Amino acid sequence: MVVVIVEYRIDRRSGVPAFQQIVQQTKQALRLGVLVPGDRLPTAKDVAETSAVNPNTTLKAYRELEREGLVEPRPGQGTFVRRTLGRVDAGTDSPLYGELVTWMSKAAGAGLEQEDVAALVASAMEQQYAAGTKAATGPAGATGATGAMGAAGATGFTTTRSTGE
Repeated sequence: MVVVIVEYRIDRRSGVPAFQQIVQQTKQALRLGVLVPGDRLPTAKDVAETSAVNPNTTLKAYRELEREGLVEPRPGQGTFVRRTLGRVDAGTDSPLYGELVTWMSKAAGAGLEQEDVAALVASAMEQQYAAGTKAATGPAGATGATGAMGAAGATGFTTTRSTGE
């Protein structure tokens, strides 16, 4: 049996409501393949304890995810992932992710702050996707890697996947 331990990190200074951060972080985990169909999300009580949010905030987020067809509640069992948003080439084990990590290391080495990197990535994504094209326009893989950053954005979501007994 596989056990996925999920921890949401709520940034109270972001201006984004906590329930929306939970929705965004869950969607990001679905895009990256961190959460897969069949995984159980933490209970509202567990999220309240680890993230210091009201259990109703989590329930509101889970209802939104259910409305979008991403999760399903199972009475007496919990809330389970129903479908993924991920693509084979968008996970953390993809070559693009490796290129992105390398690029992030270069950016940090050049003295860029997280906000500087986020601004660069947002600008590159706007330029790349504004024309409705997904083809790379820069050096091979460079634009695709920054596109992957859009999915990886500023997350506070962490998981641990282990085999349970």
